[in-house]
Amino acid sequence: MSFGTAPVDKIIHDNGFEKFKEELLKLLWGSKDITERWDTFKKEIKGFGPATMNELLCYVYPEDFMIWNRKALTAFNYLAIEDIPIYDYQCDGKKYIELCEIAKKIAHHFEDKGMKDVNLLTVDYFFWDELQIEAPIEKGKKTIEKDFTKDKEYFIHNEIRDKISDIGEWLGFTTSIERKIAEGSVVDVVWEASIGNLGRVIYIFEVQTKGNIDSLIVNLLKSLNNTAVQGVVAVSNEKQLKKIENHVQEVKELKDILKLWNYKEVLENHENLSLVNESINKLGLVPKGF
Repeated sequence: MSFGTAPVDKIIHDNGFEKFKEELLKLLWGSKDITERWDTFKKEIKGFGPATMNELLCYVYPEDFMIWNRKALTAFNYLAIEDIPIYDYQCDGKKYIELCEIAKKIAHHFEDKGMKDVNLLTVDYFFWDELQIEAPIEKGKKTIEKDFTKDKEYFIHNEIRDKISDIGEWLGFTTSIERKIAEGSVVDVVWEASIGNLGRVIYIFEVQTKGNIDSLIVNLLKSLNNTAVQGVVAVSNEKQLKKIENHVQEVKELKDILKLWNYKEVLENHENLSLVNESINKLGLVPKGF
């Protein structure tokens, strides 16, 4: 996404307007249980994380659904609430409803103290104003490695994919998700930049949480048919990256140019850049209408 492009434009570009509209309607006003609607939307729509999903749900149903984001995580952690999701993939529909029930208990406590017109948005304001007290968060950070081979790998893959896209945007690249880069090659993330009149520079990222490494290599080789591609990166855990590194030693087109990126570094870089981005935005240097 280039500077000045609205995030909604990128979401529509990556998902298609009709599909996005249909899935958003199901999420907010569908007849199925919210846990199923949550998980379906999260699976079907790219680049639209839980924080944005629950902001919309809280806006439409402030009595029932809370805003779960970094501020709420900090507050819950300070209150010593156990088993809270650290990563997006851990916040499925079932877990989100559990969080909402805890937030409702906090809201009821306010009502018991005589507060009027309390809802879960009130609780969110309380978190922002009173409970932004940082404390070490250890539980949950070690679980992602184990889940690489479990049924949550799909959501892990998508979380890492979307965070790579975010990092590229913050660095000034135009990014896209699941893009056809060459004939027979659809890649997870593309970072793209235009260099004056010299053309484009493209970097390719493939996230590997399961599957055949040979397929990964073939896909990256096909992407190199696009002459604008200047770099290719495989992203996975340490064990899988070692396997990929061993496989590419016999592939001369890749062995000297393929870069390996541990998913833990992706998550850490995303968190750090997110904090930087949030801090700079608070300065209000760029007018909202710019």
